[in-house]
Amino acid sequence: MKRTVLFLLALVVLAPSSRAATYAIDKGHSTVAFKIRHLTSKVQGWFKDFEGTIDFDPAAPEKATVVATIKADSIDTRIEARDKHLKGEDFFDVAKYPEIKFVSSKVTKAGANKFKVDGTLEMHGAKKPATLEVEYSGEEKMGDTVKAGFAASTTVKRTDFDIVWNKTLDSGKLILGDEVTISIDVEAAKGAAKKDEPKKEAPKKGGK
Repeated sequence: MKRTVLFLLALVVLAPSSRAATYAIDKGHSTVAFKIRHLTSKVQGWFKDFEGTIDFDPAAPEKATVVATIKADSIDTRIEARDKHLKGEDFFDVAKYPEIKFVSSKVTKAGANKFKVDGTLEMHGAKKPATLEVEYSGEEKMGDTVKAGFAASTTVKRTDFDIVWNKTLDSGKLILGDEVTISIDVEAAKGAAKKDEPKKEAPKKGGK
């Protein structure tokens, strides 16, 4: 009897956490923004079309995984001519490289509800290591849905991804900076239903 009790206790201790869940990014309540130096100030832009999932357990955040995809042609800087230039061959070349993708490889704690998420960023045909500084803001229930909040930021060099277009000013300085600051604010829904999950038919009246 004693051995049986000890065995059951060991199973409880060693069993994986049941709190782990998949959170799907809610695009309507999330933003992907960036800033880059232009002349002596910074210009901001956004990507309007993106998706992603976060496998996350608040009790074991270091085991989290992240996969996110951005549609490059959804870039929006509020100036149509500039957006057209950015979508062309001088910059993102969206016809050839339609997606920007981040896949995590490691998560480490960096403070209270703060983490460093290492991974690979794929953009413009190049894959480079990138680290996101992430803050988890907790969960809230709204109706039947549980939402979690995350804020992330990172800085990358566009020339690392072979996006090198620039112009030289009369002063000898370049019109555009190299470093791009990316800011991501995410609201994600816990346990989103699978698209291929069959719908259950309601029972017909009369029992037939």
